[in-house]
Amino acid sequence: MEGKLNQDKSSIDTELQTKLLLHSDHDHKGGMRTMPFILVNEAFERVASYGLLPNMIFYLMEVYHMEAVTGTSILSVWSALSNGLSIFGAFIADSYLGRFRVIALGSLSTLLGMVFLWLTSIFPQLRPSSCDELNTICSPATPTQLTFLFTSFGLLSIGCGCIRPCSMAFGADQLNNHPTQNNQRLIDSYFNWLDLQFL
Repeated sequence: MEGKLNQDKSSIDTELQTKLLLHSDHDHKGGMRTMPFILVNEAFERVASYGLLPNMIFYLMEVYHMEAVTGTSILSVWSALSNGLSIFGAFIADSYLGRFRVIALGSLSTLLGMVFLWLTSIFPQLRPSSCDELNTICSPATPTQLTFLFTSFGLLSIGCGCIRPCSMAFGADQLNNHPTQNNQRLIDSYFNWLDLQFL
């Protein structure tokens, strides 16, 4: 009698676990409807970093009156920092916060960096004064102006370091949670769209 009771309890536990795993509320979240948000967020991050890079040398030379060598060095450090922080972002995502929170933090950081950079072009107090046309004397940027500019670069780098290592895996996780016959086709389609952004 006791063996039959333990067997019934075991089968109920197995059925309950199966029901909870297959019909959880998590099954109703994610999937293909989240893909546009993930892909657009990744695309905006690419525009914020790779899209600014070619034009930023002209901005540094014309507005901040830097030499080409100095501007190129600053942009090289910015690019290296953006790529290097991906290791830190991946570690934080895997060990502490999770991918979603790290992507949210990176998106906020990228937005703040873009706003700070935009503010340097809008407010004359945040950039050096223009060159005197008669004497061609250019005043260099003050430490406060350079700090504001480098803060915007730093925030953009933190955003890149948080978004780049997490977006691809986060999107694939949305599809892996939904076992269907077309799951492999969906994952292939997702990676094709993601790779299209690198062009």
